[in-house]
Amino acid sequence: MGFFFVIMKDIRNIGIIAHIDAGKTTTTERILFYTGKVHRIGEVDDGAATMDWMQQEKERGMTIGSATTSVIWKENKINIIDTPGHIDFTAEVERALRVLDGAVVIFSGVEGVEPQSETVWKQSNKYSLPKIAFINKMDRLGADFYRVVDAMRDKFNIPIIEIQLPIGKENEFKGIIDLVKMKAYIWDDEKDKHKFTEMIIPDEYKKKADDYHNLMIEELANYDNGLLEKVLAEEEISENDICEALRRLTIAYKIIPVITGSSKKNKGIQLLLDAVVDYLPSPLDRPPVEGIHPNSRDTIHRNPDPKAPFCGLVFKIDIDKHLGKLVYMRVYSGTASVKEMLLDATYNDKSRINKLFMLHSNRRMEVNSVSAGEICAVAGFRNSLTGSTICHPKHQIILEKPIFPEPVVSVSIEPKNKEEEEKLLNTLQRMQEADPTFKVFENEETGQMLISGMGELHIEIIVDRLKREFELHPRIGKPIVTYRETISKEIILDYEFNRVLGQKHMYAYTKLKIEPYEDIYAYESMINKDNLPKEFLNAIEESLKSSINNGIIAGFPVINIKVTLIDAKYDIQNSDVNAFGFAAAQNFKNILKEAGSVLLEPIMKLDVNVPEDYVGNVINDLNIKYASIHGFDNFDDRQVIHAEVPLSEMFGYSNQLRTITQGRGVFTMEFSCFKCIANEKLSKIKENLGIY
Repeated sequence: MGFFFVIMKDIRNIGIIAHIDAGKTTTTERILFYTGKVHRIGEVDDGAATMDWMQQEKERGMTIGSATTSVIWKENKINIIDTPGHIDFTAEVERALRVLDGAVVIFSGVEGVEPQSETVWKQSNKYSLPKIAFINKMDRLGADFYRVVDAMRDKFNIPIIEIQLPIGKENEFKGIIDLVKMKAYIWDDEKDKHKFTEMIIPDEYKKKADDYHNLMIEELANYDNGLLEKVLAEEEISENDICEALRRLTIAYKIIPVITGSSKKNKGIQLLLDAVVDYLPSPLDRPPVEGIHPNSRDTIHRNPDPKAPFCGLVFKIDIDKHLGKLVYMRVYSGTASVKEMLLDATYNDKSRINKLFMLHSNRRMEVNSVSAGEICAVAGFRNSLTGSTICHPKHQIILEKPIFPEPVVSVSIEPKNKEEEEKLLNTLQRMQEADPTFKVFENEETGQMLISGMGELHIEIIVDRLKREFELHPRIGKPIVTYRETISKEIILDYEFNRVLGQKHMYAYTKLKIEPYEDIYAYESMINKDNLPKEFLNAIEESLKSSINNGIIAGFPVINIKVTLIDAKYDIQNSDVNAFGFAAAQNFKNILKEAGSVLLEPIMKLDVNVPEDYVGNVINDLNIKYASIHGFDNFDDRQVIHAEVPLSEMFGYSNQLRTITQGRGVFTMEFSCFKCIANEKLSKIKENLGIY
């Protein structure tokens, strides 16, 4: 069977997702080794991991960008996207999950369910992705399989079912019990760390295995009628019966199977691969992809059929020195070949496929065609962006884009000298195209160029890439918080634009209602095209979309509002789209003034893990930072403090925590929400922003 020509039922498109340091890349490296993709295991700690190919990844021992590869396991092709765990690079997880069919969620057997574990779990839930949970690091001091499973049950609202149990733990972890096959797998060959022995379950584990085996069947029967009928009829439940029920329920997203192992010690990876093939879906097991027609807006479904009209979603952009822009694409239907002309339906742009590639980290294998179910890279689509739908020109469709969070940290940036100015602008523009959470804009008040990202590390990596990859050495300011603005009450106001500009008389009238809203932004029109020409309605809507990017306090984006167009009037001779665009923008601005806009700041979810002796000092420091303490978790002689804290108070916290705890404290932080700024610090922030 050819490497890339596998029938669709034997394809698995999966992501490896987890909290940082849970072992995603280490697990992926073992998968590459045991499937024969590589002949030497690349270790993250040595900077030699195949999937962490960026220089910054090698130096820091962490994944920054998602990396794609393909392997063959027992005649099944598994397309894998290894994703970052750090919150600053959450966009890499979001765009990967948007195009995958299933996921392996890795939990550390020591730390258990960590903050970013919950974040990636929620991200995958958004796309209803079937999942397998892999409890890793069972060889580590403090590892506890059963504690982690209990934490999963406590945190996640879905049945968690153990289908494996560990044999031993910490430095005595030596094997795994398979509760489906009721066999044990032992790694005890001192000469060959990769070799394991399949055997009957050891006597000391037999009763526990029987109990968990029966409990597994009981749990599965609660959700699977076929298995329930056999249980009630007291028929013998075969291994095949259990496998089929597990597969049905996992694909239907009714249960999460849990397996275990130690990637670092090469234990359990082959069983993990078996579970991926046995229980996670092929493209045929997923619902047909849904989109809309760009003109009629009718709903369209496309089945994963190589003979159907072509349809694919761009989930990532990469810039290659030789090939230019490369778009990474999941193919949902049809087949496309090199030299074929396709349409970017999102931006109505036709392009020809220059080259097609299958991916292995930063290496590419050129192919002549791709079909439904595949993940590939395409050269030739110069104007496409993340979220673009590529389709056959005669069978147009637009798929749902992935949605990315807005950046919360900014720094000023300026070229080292005049000669670098144009190159810097062009490079930043290209980097912005590749990274949906990286923004470049100009401060209208000061004329400074600003770049914004998801955190200090995100900005640091951007600047480092400018220096190394593009040989640019810009001057960078100190990090500042990107605030937001909103309103606290509903306001209805109208505005009439009736002026002579130059030689032309212009007229437009709008009446808007703006009210607080849970989501970032919503727009509704109470006027139909019979009462106002469609081009004027479109001009109003587009003007308002643009207006929310600049609030009246300090020019920050306006969020959590709903705008309703209540009324509009026009003059046949003197109205045009420019008049209505101006009227809507001024109407919006006047309402913000009338409502009394308020300033919001980003609030971060914070978890601080410290020895018990330092808890008091850490809490005192957090109180000074306007933190809200939400609770504690105890782990042996350490405590995890759960809190929310303004981002503006957290710059340089790594060094501060190191000082307070004598280097023994660690923390994780992720964006939670925007909240009104506390009155006692509002005046200071306004002073820093130059607002008087």
